[in-house]
Amino acid sequence: MQIAYQALVGALALSFLIISTTTTEAHNITKILAKYPEFSTFNHYLSITHLAAEINRRETITVCAVDNAAMSDVLSKGYSVYTIRNILSLHIFADYFGAKKLHQITGGSTTTSSMFQASGDADGTTGYVNITDFKGGKVAFGALDETGGYKLTSTFVKSVQEMPYNISVIQISHILTSSEAEAPTAAPEAINITSIMNEQGCKAFSDLVISSKAITVYNENLEGGLTVFCPSDAAVKAFMPKYKNLTALGKQSLVLYHAIAMYQSLQMLKSNNGLMTTLATDGDSKYDFDVQTDGEDVTLKTKVVIATVTSTVKDQEPLALFRINKVLQPRELFKGAAAEDADSPAESPKKKKGKKGKAEAPSPDSDDDSDAADQTVNWAIRIGSGWWMGLSVVLSLIV
Repeated sequence: MQIAYQALVGALALSFLIISTTTTEAHNITKILAKYPEFSTFNHYLSITHLAAEINRRETITVCAVDNAAMSDVLSKGYSVYTIRNILSLHIFADYFGAKKLHQITGGSTTTSSMFQASGDADGTTGYVNITDFKGGKVAFGALDETGGYKLTSTFVKSVQEMPYNISVIQISHILTSSEAEAPTAAPEAINITSIMNEQGCKAFSDLVISSKAITVYNENLEGGLTVFCPSDAAVKAFMPKYKNLTALGKQSLVLYHAIAMYQSLQMLKSNNGLMTTLATDGDSKYDFDVQTDGEDVTLKTKVVIATVTSTVKDQEPLALFRINKVLQPRELFKGAAAEDADSPAESPKKKKGKKGKAEAPSPDSDDDSDAADQTVNWAIRIGSGWWMGLSVVLSLIV
């Protein structure tokens, strides 16, 4: 009874810890702005310039949104999407400015760094923005030039949504003007995925990407964001006997299974644990795997195998490419295979078999308490926010 009591108290404490650490959700700028039709154009360009993903993975940030009319002025000038990215990145600050803070600026004026500054494309002070709080409640904004001077071209309109001190979304009246940000920006060089793999110890998998014709699907998804998990040459070599037994369609599905149609940095993978759909996902065929974090390690768990991310090959939006130590095997292609890596920390230990192949009974002194503890953990997690009530009731019954 004493052991069961201790297990119960520990499980309830664990439940409280789980609940308290998961109630805060990461912000999503796309979802925030989707509630306001007047920002639909601004929201759209945050997505196609990949700035939305940059915003979402930052912990402290301010987004200065402009309405559709202000965005029309920018679009009418015929800027390329790459120049528009620079202009909009001026409107994203690497600090938190809610409405209250804007009206309480020490000394009435401050300068803050923008995402344009962080990109490395801004020369000198051109990636900084001045914020000035005037008497009477007016707050104005202006981008700095090469000399550190600035012209206040926009004013604070309202607070859209604030999550102190994580993200503040505010509306400003006009686009911030900057000759540096508005300068013609050439498109980045085309990304050759297989060449990158060849140079970083994934040549064997690169060959499979090409021979299976999966490269076409990879390239089609690259512009919108792509993350690829590339098995090492040694891992592919060990897996080749199984690979050769697959049909042509199965081979392509297996290669597509190693990529997801979104950009995910290593930090994003660590904070976004859970099931990931892949490029192989089609209709009823789930072709998903589970991302799990153990300390600094990131593992990819299928129903057949567990692989570990061993290094970062490339991490620059829109492409993230990571090397893994095993070939990912989807259950859709290997339904009869037993899960490998039973000794992995992510796997539960197996019970020993008796002579006739039946599981041996646990020792008498561990059976009841073990089952009770397992049931208690499951029950405690289901309690949710009412865990204190559950704890007081059970303690009163035991005591």
